[in-house]
Amino acid sequence: MTLRAFIAKRIIYTIILVFFVILLNFVIFEAMPGQNGAIYSIAGQRTQNNQAAYNHIVAIYHLNDSYQQRFVSYITNLLTFNFGDSYEYHYSVIDGIVSSGRLFNTLTLLGTSTLISILLGVLIGIIVSKRRGSAWDSFAVTSSLTAFSLPVFFVGILLIFFFVFVLQWFPVGSAVPSVWTQPNAVLPSLPLQILIRIQYLFLPALTLTLITFGGFLLLTRATMIETLSEDYVTTARAKGLSERVILFKHAFKNASLPIVTASALAFGSILGGAIITETLFNWAGLGAWLLEAVQYKDFPVMQAMFYVIALSVIAANFVSDIIYGIIDPRIRYE
Repeated sequence: MTLRAFIAKRIIYTIILVFFVILLNFVIFEAMPGQNGAIYSIAGQRTQNNQAAYNHIVAIYHLNDSYQQRFVSYITNLLTFNFGDSYEYHYSVIDGIVSSGRLFNTLTLLGTSTLISILLGVLIGIIVSKRRGSAWDSFAVTSSLTAFSLPVFFVGILLIFFFVFVLQWFPVGSAVPSVWTQPNAVLPSLPLQILIRIQYLFLPALTLTLITFGGFLLLTRATMIETLSEDYVTTARAKGLSERVILFKHAFKNASLPIVTASALAFGSILGGAIITETLFNWAGLGAWLLEAVQYKDFPVMQAMFYVIALSVIAANFVSDIIYGIIDPRIRYE
C-alpha cells in the first residue's frame, strides 16, 4: 500500500471515529438529567413572561422536536462549529472560545509547558540512558518519579509561596494585569507587553512542566536503554562512531516511536486546558471555563469543549500515524 492510499484509509477511519464521537456526545448530554429543565428555566428568566420570546428560545434549542430531529440539527451544528449560546454568559460559545482570549491563553500555557516538557524530558532521558546506574541516572529517575506523583495543586501552592510571598518575583495569578482588561486601558509597548505576559506565564507553566516532563524522561530512558542493547549499536561503536552520533542519529531515531505517540497525545490534549492549574492561578483559559460550565450546568459549553477535545486527540493520533511511516522505514502501510 502506498503512502497516499494509507492516508486515504486513515482519513476514512478518522471520519467514522468523529461520527461516533458526535453520537456519544449527543447521547451523554441527552441522557444527563436537568438539561431541558435548565433551558426552560433560562428561557423564563430571559423572557420575563414574554410568551413570544419564550417560544423563540424553546425553538432555538429544539425542545419540542423529536430526538431524531434534534440529532440531525445537532450533527449539522457540530460540523459547522455552531455550538449555540452559553447559558451563563448569553453569547455564542465559539465566541467564548476564540474571541474572549481563552483559546489563546490555553494555547500559550499548555503549548509552552508541553513543548518544554518534551524537549527537557527527551534530552535528559537520552543523556541518562547512556549512564545507566550512575548517580545522575538515579537522581533523574527519582526526581522525575517524585515530581510526576505530586498533586498539581500542591506543586502550584509551593511555587506561589516561594516565588510570590517569599521572593516576591512574580504575580500570584491571572494571565495579564487587571488594568489591561479595563475599558479604554492604555497598554504598554509590545516588547514590554511580552515581558509582562512571560512574568505572568512563568509560575503556571513551571508547575505544569515539573509535573509532566518526568513522564517523557522515563519513557525516553526506557526506550533508549532497550535500543542501546541492539547489535547495530555495537556495530556502530566498533566502526568508531562518536557517542553523540550513536545516541542521537542511530539509537534515538529507532527509539522515538513511543515518544512520538506520547508527544502527539500531549499536544492533542492541549485544548482541554489544565483545569487545576488554571483555577489555582486564576488563568482565564479553556480548562477553567470548562470547570465553570460544569458548576453552572452550562451544557452548550460542555458539549462544545468535549467535542473540541475529542477532535484534537483524533487529529493528533492521525498525525502520529503519518509520522511513524516517515521516521521509521520498518513500518509498511498495510
